[in-house]
Amino acid sequence: MSSEHVGPKASEYIVHHLTHLNSTGTKQTAIVDWSVINLDTLFWSVLLGVSTVLILARAAARATSGVPGRFQGAVEMIVEMVADQAKGIIHSEESRRFVAPLALTVFVWIFFMNAMDFLPLDLLPKLWEGVYSAQGHDPHHAYLRIVPTADLNATLGMSLGVLLVCIYYNIKVKGFGGWVHELFTAPFGSHPLLYPINFLMQLIEFAAKTISHGMRLFGNMYAGELIFMLIALMGAAWAGTTTGAVLWLGHVLAGAAWAIFHILIVILQAFIFMMLALVYVGQAHEGH
Repeated sequence: MSSEHVGPKASEYIVHHLTHLNSTGTKQTAIVDWSVINLDTLFWSVLLGVSTVLILARAAARATSGVPGRFQGAVEMIVEMVADQAKGIIHSEESRRFVAPLALTVFVWIFFMNAMDFLPLDLLPKLWEGVYSAQGHDPHHAYLRIVPTADLNATLGMSLGVLLVCIYYNIKVKGFGGWVHELFTAPFGSHPLLYPINFLMQLIEFAAKTISHGMRLFGNMYAGELIFMLIALMGAAWAGTTTGAVLWLGHVLAGAAWAIFHILIVILQAFIFMMLALVYVGQAHEGH
C-alpha cells in the first residue's frame, strides 16, 4: 500500500527555511555569497534599522526632566549602560560623542534583528508563499528568511563597518603617517628587517578581529534558528503516530524552554557585538 506524500521531508523543510530570497531568483546553498544580494536580509535589516532610529528619536523627543514613564525609563537605562561602557573604554570625550550613540544604535538594532527569531517560524514565510502563489508562481519557490543576523553576509558587513570606524580613528588620533609607522613597527620593533613581519601581523590582527566579530554573532543566531526548526519538526511529526501526544507535548515544552533561554542569547549577542565594537575603537586610540 503506497503512502501519499502530504508534506515536505524534514531535510526539505529545513533547506527551504534556510534559503534566501535573493537577487538572482535562484536557489543558493552557500552560507556566504557576495555575488548575489539577499533581498530578505536587506529588507528586514533596513526595516528594523529604521525602526531603531524612530524609536530612539521618539524617546529623545518625549524625554522629560520629571518622573519618567516606563518607556523613557527603559530607554534611559539602556542609554546609561552604553554610556558607562563607552566611558570606561574610550577615554576621549570628543570620540565618545560619536561612538557612544553609534554603539547604542548598534545594540538596539542587533537586538531587534535577533528578536525576529521569536516570531512563529512559519508565520511570515507562509504569508509570503500566499503572496507568491497569488501572483501565479509556485509557492514552493517562495523563499524568505526573517532573521538578518543569521545571515553571514549581514554580520560580516556590520563587522566591516566597525573596521572602517577603527581605521578612521587610527588615522584621526595618530595621523596618517603615525598610523602607517605603527603598521610597520609594531609589535616587534622598528628594525627594517622586521617591517614585513610587523605589517603582516597587523593585517592578520585586523582580519582576525573583523572575521571573528561577524562570525560570533552569525554562529549563535544561525544555531538558534536551526534549533527552532528542529523543534518545529518535532511538533509536525505527531500527526498519525501512536506517540503523537508525547511528540506534541515535547514540542510545546522544548519550544517554550528554548524560547526562554533564547531571550538571553538575543540580548547577550547584541551586547557582545556592541562591546567588541567599543573595544576595537578604543584600541584604535591607543598606540602599541
